[in-house]
Amino acid sequence: MECAVYDTYVTKNDGKIMHFDVVVEANTPHEKAIEYGKQYLTTVGQAGQKMTQEECQFCHIQEAPPMVEKDIVTNGYYIQKMEGCPQ
Repeated sequence: MECAVYDTYVTKNDGKIMHFDVVVEANTPHEKAIEYGKQYLTTVGQAGQKMTQEECQFCHIQEAPPMVEKDIVTNGYYIQKMEGCPQ
């Protein structure tokens, strides 16, 4: 499966930056990727933080590894945690 990767930087409630990628099936609209990112923020206690096309920018298309593809098929998206994300 080809997937689109959206590089995302969100300011957390404490003012620190949270960096993660929202990974979706390649033909998913950008707005849907932002919606998925907001869902993730809610699950980690960061609901309501600003997340627009400015914070969540298209990066590239790549082939999804099996684990990522499984999450995309099951949930519609995969979150690749980078910096400042809760474990």
